[in-house]
Amino acid sequence: MLAARIIPCLDVKDGRVVKGINFVDLRDAGDPVDNAKYYAETGADELTFLDITASSDKRGIVVRLVERVADEIFIPFTVGGGIRTVDDVKAVLYAGADKVSINTAAFQNPSVLDGSAKIFGSQCIVCAIDARRTSSPGMKYEVYLNGGRTPTGRDAISWAKEAESRGAGEILLTSMDRDGTGDGYDLELTRDVHEAVSVPVIASGGAGGPIHLAEAVIEGKADAVLAASIFHFREHTIDDVKKYMQDRGIPVRRDIENAKKKPC
Repeated sequence: MLAARIIPCLDVKDGRVVKGINFVDLRDAGDPVDNAKYYAETGADELTFLDITASSDKRGIVVRLVERVADEIFIPFTVGGGIRTVDDVKAVLYAGADKVSINTAAFQNPSVLDGSAKIFGSQCIVCAIDARRTSSPGMKYEVYLNGGRTPTGRDAISWAKEAESRGAGEILLTSMDRDGTGDGYDLELTRDVHEAVSVPVIASGGAGGPIHLAEAVIEGKADAVLAASIFHFREHTIDDVKKYMQDRGIPVRRDIENAKKKPC
């Protein structure tokens, strides 16, 4: 079993990190650059930066902010929000991101996944999927776009399989029902998508404590776990979580001192 990755998520709106419940009722959680530096120095395996209103506002991502964050950290860094074209992918990667997360544009124009993966490689293309449980016939989880504002009528598992076939190297899977609740990840959703694809699945939405991150890996079969509130508001440190997971037999990386040292 590969080491499980712990990934803090910076949801950014108007230049500030925010966190809400079920994609609404946003609370301020600080400066994105300061948060990024803190996580890089305290053991995060990766970092995800999502400009949460770029798609709904129909604007591009704030590239200068991406550059500022990339200048300060030295762990893998994924950026998403407002990325619509292969040229947008190129701009974000050139600004310093290691991976690009594409959500709304990937669904509306799946060729952006094909084109980006062909040019830059699947290893840096992440398809983000926001899903909500549904009673609609023929599907269990419906895909939503534009930061959870727009239902699509498309089954999340079907879309995850297509995204993989088009070149996505990872699936960032957020349960809208659990987002910000602290009630734990939707383990069934995560497991169902994991079983449908062969690329890594990152569980997102619902972490309230170390037990939930461990459950996402053990029961949900997630390859990585993304969390926000428990880290932003200092309810738990990343090392708290990693120690808890390690004590339960989950492989993790815990070399914080080396993580603090920038390469020459």
